[in-house]
Amino acid sequence: MANIVAVDIGGTQIRAALFTSNNTTPIHHKRTATHADGEDPFERLVAVIESVLPAEPVDVISVAAPGPLDPQNGVIFSTPNIPGWIEFPLVAKLEERLRIPTCLGNDANLAALGEWRYGAGQGHHDLLYLTISTGIGGGVIVKDQLLLGARGLAGELGHITVLPDGPLCSCGQRGHLEAVASGPAIAAYVNEQLAAGRPSILKPGPLTGRQVAEAAQQGDALAREAFIRAGEFLGQAVADFLHMFNPSIVILGGGVSQSGSLFIETLKESTRRHVMDAGFLKDLIITTAQLGDNAGLIGALVQGQLKLERPSL
Repeated sequence: MANIVAVDIGGTQIRAALFTSNNTTPIHHKRTATHADGEDPFERLVAVIESVLPAEPVDVISVAAPGPLDPQNGVIFSTPNIPGWIEFPLVAKLEERLRIPTCLGNDANLAALGEWRYGAGQGHHDLLYLTISTGIGGGVIVKDQLLLGARGLAGELGHITVLPDGPLCSCGQRGHLEAVASGPAIAAYVNEQLAAGRPSILKPGPLTGRQVAEAAQQGDALAREAFIRAGEFLGQAVADFLHMFNPSIVILGGGVSQSGSLFIETLKESTRRHVMDAGFLKDLIITTAQLGDNAGLIGALVQGQLKLERPSL
């Protein structure tokens, strides 16, 4: 029976869990803050992994991390909220420190793997996953294989241009999907409209996507408009992704996807209007994710399982 330690590195917390074989219920599960005054995030990562290690050998440590990275060489190119991790050889450093084989994957890509094996995507061989939250990320599975590309950078679905010369994205480019349809983008649009004098139960100032969603559910016209606008852009993007990948299921994760039926129905209708042919919609399922906050952790587990099942990959 294999022992797998799955790790999910986030901007605010690091989670580590010990799993055995194909069991998705962890034996041990610990979390810690990613940052603490005067402490190196890497040392905090090592400490939380060590806290779940069993007495018997561990077959693999599997890490999910945000940002662009190279899973083949185990290097993080850059990652939000951990500024010092530039060209950071995470796998080599962990293997040197812990003497356990380690693998690394982008958290959104791995969430796609998690949904494919244990969530809403079970039984599907061609799958598209989008996480819509503070940012927008994703993953694509084609014939039961995660699409990685030449350097493992494939699947940055939030960074396609949907509004040329549009709002500035977190990556520094303009008009990306993330810049118009993520939680912060929805809140920014509402603030722009409030500053222009639009009426709303919301007040100008720091806003979150959740606050806008609550206002939309109360019938606020501006809040509803903001979610319809985001849903329109997402539907446009999903239609593009259908043309590229022809999945049998599109899975929507992240907090914004839980904001209510208005958003999902707008996205679906926009997708229908933007596809080049109805054949792309035949038997297509568009649904919400099942793994919730555990998507990254379970995705890391699946990456570890696949590493043991397919050692040549």
